[in-house]
Amino acid sequence: MTGSERVLPAAGSPPRHGEAAVPARRPGVGSLVLLASIVISFLAASSAPTPLYATYARMWDFSPITTTVVFGVYAIAVLLALLVLGRVSDNIGRRPVLLAALAVQTVAVVVLTTAGGVGALLVGRVLQGISTGGALGALGAAMIDVDRRRGTVANAAAPGIGTGTGALLSGLLVQYAPAPTHLVYLVLVGVFFLQGIGVVLMPETVPRKPGARVAVLPEFTVPAGLRGPVLAAAPILFAVWALAGFYGSLGPALARQLSGSSSVVLGALGFFLLAVVGSLSTVMLGRIAPRTVMLVGITMLVVAEGCTMVAVDQSSTVGFLSSTVVAGVGFGAGFQGGIRTVAPLAAAHERAGLLSVLYVICYLGMGVPSVVAGVLVVHGGGLIATARDYMLFVLVLAAAALAGLLLTNRSA
Repeated sequence: MTGSERVLPAAGSPPRHGEAAVPARRPGVGSLVLLASIVISFLAASSAPTPLYATYARMWDFSPITTTVVFGVYAIAVLLALLVLGRVSDNIGRRPVLLAALAVQTVAVVVLTTAGGVGALLVGRVLQGISTGGALGALGAAMIDVDRRRGTVANAAAPGIGTGTGALLSGLLVQYAPAPTHLVYLVLVGVFFLQGIGVVLMPETVPRKPGARVAVLPEFTVPAGLRGPVLAAAPILFAVWALAGFYGSLGPALARQLSGSSSVVLGALGFFLLAVVGSLSTVMLGRIAPRTVMLVGITMLVVAEGCTMVAVDQSSTVGFLSSTVVAGVGFGAGFQGGIRTVAPLAAAHERAGLLSVLYVICYLGMGVPSVVAGVLVVHGGGLIATARDYMLFVLVLAAAALAGLLLTNRSA
């Protein structure tokens, strides 16, 4: 056990001072699997449009700036929902929040299925962002409610699995299945319906308590005892999600340009490799001390960006995809180390709000650099030059994360 982790009461033990009593009927491993599957499906839905952007651009004649605006609008909607709705489940329970989020997510993919222009695409992405942001804090907190250790690992692994599989499966359906702009969304509607039934049957993990109206007032605060761990985790969380933003916004076009292929599957492959290798890394590194895992993440991030820059300069598709695998280890280690440094230390009534703060940091890292990159592709030096600048930016973020980690270690 590291200095950043303290022993928390086990399930069924008397609550600590200030921690709400736990419901008598405890959810089991099945609930943990269900909750993780919802994270996966929501993040899969968020990345499902990625392989379709080129198709939409041809259909509706828009530029790369529009693509990054659509990408950025989703991230902004997630951020706002995290700030406004992130703590609500601590008061009204996890299940009502998750059922509402599944309903909104279903409406979002129906809008995307019937979209006839950029306006509808933006509406669908905003609804997706509101649903995902409203649910992430509740989902993360509920997984830790069920099982602190497994729930913390699931919190780190599930987003990557969802993001990567969503992009690749969408690419495969777009490339080889009929109705490319409809089928992937219809599949997701069926998944959300089944998950809604599961949530209805799942036991609640926290009791209701007063204060729901206050909980929807935007608040970006961290419990006093956890500010040090959050400061240690924030730089690496921002850095690895900025890397995810690179693969989500510029990665598909870059892979196609390097290879000279128009394959939608190849365009989605980089995002898939990053996310799935990242998720596997979270499982493999799950028992190593969080600060050590963060150092591994920073190191692999630096190595990956250096290799990617060489691959881009040499127009090597194999080099680009190989460096993506290394970047995936950095993504998974950095994200898991950051989450594990903080999440297990929170009391039950603090978990959803705290995880929402961490996800705000993540989505700022993913959204802001991506939108800036989209502008630079059109008004700067083009795709290759922007990709180089983006990778240099991630290297600077990695250096800042290392400095922050060393400083917090020194002050601990």
